[in-house]
Parts: sequence; structure tokens; C-alpha cells
Amino acid sequence: MRKLLVVLMPIAIIAALSAIASLAAYGLLRLTGDVLPLHKAISKLTLIMLLLSVFPLRKWLQLSWGELGFAPARAFFKQMGQGLLFALLTLSPVLALLYALDVLVWDEARVWTPGKVLEKTAVSLFFALLIGVGEEMLFRGLLLSALKRRLPLIAAIGISSFYFAVLHFFKSQTRIPYEQQSLGSGFRLMEEAFVNWLDPQYLSALLALFVVGTFLAVLRSRLPQSLSLCIGCHAGWVWQIKLSKDLCDVNQQSEHLYLINIHYDGVIGPLVSVWLAMAMLLWLLHRSAVTKNGSV
Repeated sequence: MRKLLVVLMPIAIIAALSAIASLAAYGLLRLTGDVLPLHKAISKLTLIMLLLSVFPLRKWLQLSWGELGFAPARAFFKQMGQGLLFALLTLSPVLALLYALDVLVWDEARVWTPGKVLEKTAVSLFFALLIGVGEEMLFRGLLLSALKRRLPLIAAIGISSFYFAVLHFFKSQTRIPYEQQSLGSGFRLMEEAFVNWLDPQYLSALLALFVVGTFLAVLRSRLPQSLSLCIGCHAGWVWQIKLSKDLCDVNQQSEHLYLINIHYDGVIGPLVSVWLAMAMLLWLLHRSAVTKNGSV
């Protein structure tokens, strides 16, 4: 029973914060006017509160920053750089193959100058790092560390990766006109968001994100104090995906659209699942061989 409560606690926290965000978003829009769609305001407030919850939850769970995976400053930034390089090595071949197969095509409608490309690259990297820091602190830091204390490692990796994947689909796309919004509107959107991840059109993207989460959790569990390695890897992937969306379009006429999920971001899909699963297996075999040789 206690283990079941541990497994369900994250969803209870997400539900509670979403409910608070629903009320807060409605009140905020009443004060500021129709500056943002209600569903986006709720989504952003929920995400902000989730990230901020890391700090009180860390104290409540009595986890040190080291237990969350943070290394000393020098090692932290070195690992982050290694993670960015690893991200380039693992995702660049996927993007190159999608481009070679005409799944992704160059967006000729846009005019790019070297300065504009440099600006877009820098801005994309900045936001990718913010996403990487926030999500890795939450999933491979707090959640994985808390689950490992109470569950077998494989279960902790699987559950944390499941929540990581599912949370990307906890969102509603329904736009309620400003004049029709009420105190209960946010809860209707919240209900829609909580079942959105069950939509079959997102299944391949959901599976791919589960593999991504598992890959990062395996890195985090196999290497001590390696959270910044996960941050760099996560940020590097997000960075490349953001750039590919800016520079390329999805070719809806391609014969190989099955390699991606066109309903998600145009990159994540079956190809990423298979590629990262193979990369994870090869890395584990390499680590096992190194450990075995080192013990001889």
C-alpha cells in the first residue's frame, strides 16, 4: 500500500498544482485582461509551480543536492558540456536521416542571414538550457531520487520516465473566449488535459519520450552526481529540435512520415525510439565491459 502511494504521489501533486493554477490563471486574466489564452496561462503557471516545488519537496524528503545528482561547480559545467556534445552525436544523425529522406525539407519561404541564424541559435540554446535544467531537476533529480529510496531501481526508472513522457501531453488546446470564462473554466480545461495523453495520435511520441526519459534516467543512475550530464544532453536535444523546426518544415507528402509523429514536434517518433534504445543498449554494454575489465 505504501509503495502504491509513492507511485501515485506525483500525479496527486500535479493535480493539486493544476487546480491552483486554474484558479490563479482565471484571477490573473481578470486583472490583466485578455492578454493570454486561459489554457496557456494554466499550463505555464502549472509548470512554474512544478519547478518551484522542487525546493520545498527536497527539504521535505530530506534529499541533499548531491543526492539529487548535483556535482561541484567545476565538474557540473564540464559534465554539461559533455552532455551537449553527446546530444549532438546522438540526435544529429536522426535529423540528417530525416532530411535525406525528405521528411524534413528546408523552409525556402524564410530568408536567413548569418546574423539571423546566429541569433536564432543563441536564443534557442538559452531556452533549451532553461528547459533542461528545470525538467532534469524535477524528473532525474527529485523524482528519480525519491523513487529509488522506496522502489527497485528498474521500477524507479520506469515510473519517472512514464511521468516525464505523460507530462508533455498534460495540456489543453481548447480556447475559451475571454467573455465566456468563469471560475470553473480552468477545471474543464484541466479535465481535458488529464486525458489528452490517451489520444492515440500521440502514442508514438509518448513512447519516444518514454525512451528519452529512460535513457536519461539510466545515465543518471549509472554515473554518480551526473545530473548536469543529463541537463546538457536534454538541452542539446531540445536545442536541435527547436532549430530544425525554425529552419525546416515537415514534408507532408513524404513516404517516410511514419518515422516521426506529425502531431507532436515533427522529430520525436518511432525513429527516435529505436535509435535511442540502440544507443542506450550500446552504452550499457560498453559500461559493463569497462567495469568488468577494471575489476580484473
